[in-house]
Amino acid sequence: MTRRRRALRDLRHMLVSTGLGLAALGLLLLTVFALLLCVVPPVGGPALVNAAGLARRLADRQRRRVEPPIPSPYSAVPARIRDLLPDPTYWRDTAWLLVYGVCGLVAMFVWGLWVTGLQGLATPILYRLLPAGVDLEFQSLPVTSSARSFGAAGMGAAILVAAYFLPRWYQAGEAHLSRWLLSPTAAARLSARVEQLVETRTAAVDASAAELRRIERDLHDGAQARLVALTMNLGMAEDMFDTDPAVARAMLADARAGAHSAISELRDLVRGIHPPMLADRGLAGAAEALAAASPVPVALEVRLDRRLGAPVESAAYFVLAEALANAIKHAGAARIEMSVVDEAVHIRLRVRDDGRGGADRARGTGLRGIERRLAAFDGVVTVSSPPGGPTEIEAVLPCAS
Repeated sequence: MTRRRRALRDLRHMLVSTGLGLAALGLLLLTVFALLLCVVPPVGGPALVNAAGLARRLADRQRRRVEPPIPSPYSAVPARIRDLLPDPTYWRDTAWLLVYGVCGLVAMFVWGLWVTGLQGLATPILYRLLPAGVDLEFQSLPVTSSARSFGAAGMGAAILVAAYFLPRWYQAGEAHLSRWLLSPTAAARLSARVEQLVETRTAAVDASAAELRRIERDLHDGAQARLVALTMNLGMAEDMFDTDPAVARAMLADARAGAHSAISELRDLVRGIHPPMLADRGLAGAAEALAAASPVPVALEVRLDRRLGAPVESAAYFVLAEALANAIKHAGAARIEMSVVDEAVHIRLRVRDDGRGGADRARGTGLRGIERRLAAFDGVVTVSSPPGGPTEIEAVLPCAS
């Protein structure tokens, strides 16, 4: 990054910090006023809750500015004053309003140094252009001679040097204060973790229930119906075996075909629950089978030299299968890249295609199904699919060593 771009970026940061600091001071005054109004609960309560909501939004804005961003400690917005006042995070945010208000004033001083420094550099020019008798000052020092004007220019240059370097120290201190006051406490992290586990458990239960319903539906509409028809055909063939052997033999042949169809459907159903290839050869072999069966050429990279736990292997396999199916059906891809990489503490799965792009998890069930399947293992999935492609789906699945 060039010095000019760095200086402009720092100046922009200081201007934003000034705006946020002034807003913080304003919200602090509003919070104090709302607290005083709490002697009249019908008025003060809603005012304080609304002020807290604004403070929370401002604090979250600062959390996103810090590098790396600070996670928000909030799980729900308190709607009543009796829920708000016991919340330690609310008081930490209120303390941050005071601290950051001071930071905003400091930021104003720092970026103001640029104005002061440029004024100092321009002092010799102003001294020559202004008519005689006009008083000229720089930082309350009268400029009454050419030598003094150049002295002011030297001071301006020194101030500009300080204006260039001070923002870096300011940003480091600002980030430190923000992490100290705005980072989630241990209790907040534990509460958020509990809520996340409840959500993922609910998602896993819902997914399991949906899978059981699918199996029940497939059995009822497929194999069960064929077996019922097979039983009826065998019964009729038994009744007609003595009177019309030819028709009985034909019915037995139909029964045999029905038995083969039922067996095939049962195999497909079992394969959908837990593919035999996955049980026999593990995730690496199952990924190779998926790539070999794809009608679109697949470049496969596998760096996995161990067997994972059966639940992890099953989840990883179905993530690959779903992502590959999406690329084949919807992307119009001519080539697909698929990788399975063992990174000790987690397994990284990636499916990339050169198709039309535009994949959106809000419009289809495939990506949401991948998210639900990974949620039970604390896995995460990221999707990059700009219009025109390419589409890349990457999933990280924790696995025990």
